Amino acid sequence: MTDKREYWLDLIILFLLAAALVWPLFQTTYLNRWESIESTFIADARFLNAHWPHPRWQPLWYAGTRFDYVYPPALRYGTALLARVFSVPEARGYHLYTAFFYCLGIAGVYLFVRVFSGSRGLAWMAALAAALLSPSFLFLGDIRRDAGHWLVPQRLGVLVRYGEGPHITAFSLIPFALAASCRALERHRPAMLALAGALCALVVSNNFYGATALAILFPILVWSLWAARRDPWVWGRAAAVVALACGMTAFWLVPSYIRITLRNMRYVSQEGSVWSAAILLAAVIAFGLFTRRIARGKPELAYRIFVAGAAAFLSLIVLGWFAWGFRVIGEPIRLVPELDLALILAALEGVRWLWARRSRVARLAAVAVLLAAAGISRHYLRHAWELYPPDPHPEQRLEYRIADWMARHQPEARAVATGSVRFWYNAWHDLPQLGGGSEQGLLNTAVMPAQAEILMGPSAPLGIAWMQAMGVDVAIVHTERSREIYHDWKYPHKFEGVLPVLYDSGQGDIIYRVPRRSSSLAHVVERKRIEALRPPAGSTDEAAVRPYADAIENGPDQPVTASWKGPEAMRIHARVGEGQSVLVQVSYDPAWRAFSGDTALPIQSDSMGFLRIDAPPGDHDIRLEFHMPLENLAGWIIFAWTLVVAAGLIVLQLRISAAAR
Repeated sequence: MTDKREYWLDLIILFLLAAALVWPLFQTTYLNRWESIESTFIADARFLNAHWPHPRWQPLWYAGTRFDYVYPPALRYGTALLARVFSVPEARGYHLYTAFFYCLGIAGVYLFVRVFSGSRGLAWMAALAAALLSPSFLFLGDIRRDAGHWLVPQRLGVLVRYGEGPHITAFSLIPFALAASCRALERHRPAMLALAGALCALVVSNNFYGATALAILFPILVWSLWAARRDPWVWGRAAAVVALACGMTAFWLVPSYIRITLRNMRYVSQEGSVWSAAILLAAVIAFGLFTRRIARGKPELAYRIFVAGAAAFLSLIVLGWFAWGFRVIGEPIRLVPELDLALILAALEGVRWLWARRSRVARLAAVAVLLAAAGISRHYLRHAWELYPPDPHPEQRLEYRIADWMARHQPEARAVATGSVRFWYNAWHDLPQLGGGSEQGLLNTAVMPAQAEILMGPSAPLGIAWMQAMGVDVAIVHTERSREIYHDWKYPHKFEGVLPVLYDSGQGDIIYRVPRRSSSLAHVVERKRIEALRPPAGSTDEAAVRPYADAIENGPDQPVTASWKGPEAMRIHARVGEGQSVLVQVSYDPAWRAFSGDTALPIQSDSMGFLRIDAPPGDHDIRLEFHMPLENLAGWIIFAWTLVVAAGLIVLQLRISAAAR
């Protein structure tokens, strides 16, 4: 009991120390970081809160996509729940959520090191170093300069400056997942298996870069324990942890989610190289052969093998990218916080080795390293509370004013929004836009070339044709005079005198009306004409874009009304003639269903990835509904059974404990 109380006391103290360092983050609603992508997660949580408990479709982004595709569920639900429970804006809920887990992560470093190494002092030093230092600054000059003269720890810098809340939350949970896994793998502890699986699932459910780090570190942990102990049950228990984690994420991490995310990696990162994969494979084999040989029958080496492996592989991935472009998948620069932790653990092993030499010189060297590290952190400690500049007047920002004007005057209009306005466009209102905040969740790939030509192309007519083809009603343009942060428009004046102006701020922000025969997203079209069209080969493929826009704008003269009834249902009234179809400028997904009365209508994808409903001639009141995909239904069943198994493991542990007493 004394050890348990000691554990809990240390964890609470470390959490409170970390909270003292970042206390303003718990109190702020809006930071003066309007360039940050935290807006994406705030907007996502606001949409969820407005359509609680679980909208299956997100109609506001990318001409529509599955809500589950947009982002893993943990942070969006955590933020929305905090906003609901405490009656605060989602922006405040986001900062509460991320600040809490940031502080918990510092305590988690202590827990993992204490559990695996058995040393309380080492665990304390590791946790304090994780809160105060970034060893990567020694090797990465650009990262160090980006941190500023205060040398803000990288894990905190990417959270506050760049809005990487999901990643840092997942990263903060990794030490807990590894600590539970360590206990579960060492010997038969059924409850620890359940806890390890749940914590690994929680890491994945917050962020995929956190999941990537876990996918690197968990196998190293398993190998370290097996190499040192040679217990074959380690592999079976590890497989059980993985199976439990997969089962607990099965309701959202379905096969199509993985396929869509991997496909969309091209929009958010560069492709990996074959030679990088070959080097990584060679490094894995070399590490395995070497550690297998030196660790046999030496369980005390398990922790050191893990630390060496974590430092070696994360250095290869991150430092290798900076040095010679090493890349297997994703963006290695995103794993700098994980590299920091690995280097901290490795450096502390070096300090421990020096101290164990019992030589005065060696011990003085160890003390010198610790004092130097403490000296580096003094700049951050002196200015810790100055890193969170609040913005008490978001209503004065351009991002808010544009969104507010659109909500009052064009609430149903699908818009081209860019830069920081795009990031914050849905933070306060349900406003449809052609883009969105999470390209990895993109379902309709035609959106990307459309945006590329609209924003980067010099031709106003082609840009207008793309907007008509994509169901865009307004273009929100920012010239060089605008206070918008990113200025994504390469030719911001190309629509001057071409499109009618709906709004002009007088400061370089102009909202143009796009000429469309009807502002409805549904249109009656000639079926053969649409079937004859091909998908655009790229953003400048005028021969594909113009005929598509023309088929909509100059099709049959039959008015159609369409209105959303919540995020996942639309009502359409249309008169359809012989050889005609109803085209709906909403992204196609096989889970969409269309009904006219009790009759199901066939739905197909057209050349732009939109819905084409083939209704028979006559007047139709069409119900368009997005149903739960079969794979998600199967995932919910797997999730439920996994919870039953986890509960069974906990009951088994209680029985084992009762029998032991």
